[in-house]
Amino acid sequence: MDIRTGSSHLPHTITEEEMKERNQIEAQLHPSHYHVLHKLPPGDSPYVRAKHVQLVDKDPEGAIVLFWKAINAGDRVDSALKDMAVVMKQQDRAEEAIEAIKSFRDRCSKQAQESLDNVLIDLYKKCGRIEEQIQLLKQKLRMIYQGEAFNGKPTKTARSHGKKFQVTVKQETSRILGNLGWAYMQQENYLAAEVVYRKAQIIDPDANKACNLCQCLIKQARYIEARSVLEEVIQGKLPGSGDPKSRNRVKELLQELESEQLISIASTAIGLNAEDTFLAEGLDQLMSQWTSYRSRRLPIFEEISSFRDQLAC
Repeated sequence: MDIRTGSSHLPHTITEEEMKERNQIEAQLHPSHYHVLHKLPPGDSPYVRAKHVQLVDKDPEGAIVLFWKAINAGDRVDSALKDMAVVMKQQDRAEEAIEAIKSFRDRCSKQAQESLDNVLIDLYKKCGRIEEQIQLLKQKLRMIYQGEAFNGKPTKTARSHGKKFQVTVKQETSRILGNLGWAYMQQENYLAAEVVYRKAQIIDPDANKACNLCQCLIKQARYIEARSVLEEVIQGKLPGSGDPKSRNRVKELLQELESEQLISIASTAIGLNAEDTFLAEGLDQLMSQWTSYRSRRLPIFEEISSFRDQLAC
């Protein structure tokens, strides 16, 4: 039943105009409940209007315009800049968001700088600007080592999916190291990524970072070590080992590990390097296709067959 109308059922479709009218009525009847329901700050300032357009009207482009107005008016600049950058990222305007943060972060408080850095790191990742991401992550690690993180406090309040929770310096260090390891992997610098992931696992181990460490070791052809790392996840020794994502990742890594080991054994057995192995496998596939057309076999087939026999010797 609709508690506002007493009707036992709602219409199947509600137009945009009807939805706006309903929101206005609800705001008038239950203003405090309305703001809590839609997670809106109280008041009628430029920032509050921007949040209303973002969360209630579901108009991201309109919200971006109003966030700009809030920043220019000096209204809750810390939140307005961060929220605007997040909405820009969702609208595939990450490059603009990066420039906005760089241009206006000097208007923000000291307490807001750390959260702006976190947004900036995500934006660099979104744009593929890996080197800048790495430099900012290193800067955040230096701040932790110097005791400047969390504004000197041992914990900070974080938010995820609308819920608040406490994060320790230890957890934050491990998280940053995990992000740094991922960035090194994108650069195919697997040795650097391995070092970083190992440090992260010492501080605050989990299944996701263990899988990434395993990937780094596979890329370096260190298969025994890779399997050893993966065994900890398989045996459920690490937090997150039972998550569906972790289990799927373990299956993928085991398949990759077995495949790479077989290729390595085959290459060693016949004395071929990686390029020769690829050539031999490619010729096998090519000839298997051609054998179905024996009636139209070309003279070149005999030459390739001979070359393959030489490779296999």
